[in-house]
Amino acid sequence: MSYKIDLTDSLERIPVKIFSDSRGGSIYVAQVIADLIREKASSGKKVVIGLATGSTPKTLYAELVRMHKEEGLSFKNVITFNLDQYYPMEADALQSYHYFMRKNLFEHTDIDPANYFLPDGMITKDKVKEHCLDYEKKIEAAGGIDLQILGIGVNGHIGFNEPGSGIYSKTRLVTLDNSTRLANAYEFGNMSQVPRMAITMGISTIMKSKKIILMAWGQTKAPMIQKAVEEDDTEDIPASLLQNHDDCEMVIDEQAASELTRNKYPWLTGECDWDNDMMKKAVVNLALKLHKPVLSLTNNDYNENGLNDLLTEKGDAYECNLQVFYLLRDSITGWPGGKPTEQRHSHPERHEPFPKNIILFSPHPDDDIISMGGTFMRLHDQGHEVHVAYQTSGNIAVTDEFVTRFIDFAVGFENMFDIDETKSMGILEEATAFLKGKKSTEKDSDAIRAIKGLIRRCEAKATCKYVGLDEKQIHFQNLPFYETGTIEKNPMGEADVLQTMELLQTIQPQQVYCAGDFADPHGTHKVCFDVVVEALKRLKAQNIPWVTDCWLWMYKGAWQEWDINEIEMAVPMSPDQVIKKRYGIFIHQSQKDSVPFQGSDDREFWQRAEERNANTAKLYAQLGLTQYAAMEAFVKYKNW
Repeated sequence: MSYKIDLTDSLERIPVKIFSDSRGGSIYVAQVIADLIREKASSGKKVVIGLATGSTPKTLYAELVRMHKEEGLSFKNVITFNLDQYYPMEADALQSYHYFMRKNLFEHTDIDPANYFLPDGMITKDKVKEHCLDYEKKIEAAGGIDLQILGIGVNGHIGFNEPGSGIYSKTRLVTLDNSTRLANAYEFGNMSQVPRMAITMGISTIMKSKKIILMAWGQTKAPMIQKAVEEDDTEDIPASLLQNHDDCEMVIDEQAASELTRNKYPWLTGECDWDNDMMKKAVVNLALKLHKPVLSLTNNDYNENGLNDLLTEKGDAYECNLQVFYLLRDSITGWPGGKPTEQRHSHPERHEPFPKNIILFSPHPDDDIISMGGTFMRLHDQGHEVHVAYQTSGNIAVTDEFVTRFIDFAVGFENMFDIDETKSMGILEEATAFLKGKKSTEKDSDAIRAIKGLIRRCEAKATCKYVGLDEKQIHFQNLPFYETGTIEKNPMGEADVLQTMELLQTIQPQQVYCAGDFADPHGTHKVCFDVVVEALKRLKAQNIPWVTDCWLWMYKGAWQEWDINEIEMAVPMSPDQVIKKRYGIFIHQSQKDSVPFQGSDDREFWQRAEERNANTAKLYAQLGLTQYAAMEAFVKYKNW
């Protein structure tokens, strides 16, 4: 009898659980925590849990709150210690981790306020060492941490233990790495407001925990997850030191797992199902690695790079090369809505019906032109009925300085033409007074949010008119989940889905475009995408006829780009079209030059888009396809 051994995770030095999305992973971790709490409670014991902050554990905390309210999970026997806190930082500041924990977990459960502990971000400098030592003693007095929850930074930090942190380090005051400050800038108005220091548990403190779970979501975490899990442990990547812990696991989503060998090069870890997608992935990676066009790869190239099994199954490098070349060639089209005179089966889109009803969902009021501006214009120029739905107001991404300029213009305009100002001046005076006294940690008033939203609305409308759309084709949804007035947004709600269903029913599209780049720092793109998918699923369940003939295409560009292996439709752009798209992006003046909350990429959005579009075209050319100035890329979503 022969036994088949699964070697899929053979290169991974820390156990990894991969879930389809962050919600699935968060539910799993929440259940682990709940089981531990109940197990300790049944024997009359306290349980000590180390907690993390940031965007990663938000869904986890939401699930724990749900379990408390709906399943009776009690936190009365729970003691918590948080990993870190900015320094200096007032406990009630919107970016404070004290505030974060209260709003996301503590205030919604029955935990005793005397039983949760966080570093003090306002302790005087001369007492910091004493405070850190006392924090360590409190953890020891509580019996040590039973379960420590961690996230991971884009530079591999855990807690605020930056690269270079020693394995014996304890709770202390640290200087934040610039990459960490950039990554966390989304929480603040601009980079200058991000604290330069923090108090954090040390690596040694973390490693003393009885069990550790590190969570990671999204593509941006993928490179560091791979290094921490598969490469040698080193203080240069603090998360890799977790390889030395006896009971540690990583819980990640598919995007965060994308760089692991089992996903990126699965043929190196075991047998593969060599379908077209897998073959394309393997051959394209090989061609790019060897700097060869696809059609120039040889049998030796395959054999020397772990692709022996592919040759055995397909017979010859020449046959593999041709199949992959045709797959790449057939993904390129200048007719993203389908070409009416082209009936070849291999075209990315159906040639009928033509023209199509199309709706382009834009999470923010500029994602449409940034990510698929060339395709947007081409769809309209080729005669399709194109609608744009701006899903959120995008008001938090307008600076206070831009609002001041807007107000000055409005007041000057009224004074110049002697317009009756009784109605508008009240709002403008209120807004001006608010901005003068606004604190850096204070959220915008309703008037300021309305003005910021109006600014972005006008820019979006001007962009649509630049493309050629008229008023009836422009839809401003202002989905409720977004309108919190703070950086932190609500989860997808029923009202968001119902509103989107109504719009879809009105347009009855054959093509839908959605943002598929979920790396935006606030998570808005992911929520907006989930809203559209849920709306389509519900309409499909109602047997609405048009839904069965509707295709959903995902675009990227503002925050990341598709891997060339994934691209199913590539729309080429000429140099003139690149310039025309750039001018369309420039219409969004509130987002130009200085954009708040733009994440770790300090380039303007037009620069990001042009470089990514040009790089996609360059990769196609390197693989032996026609050289274009730029390309916008799309992937078809099939799971609804």
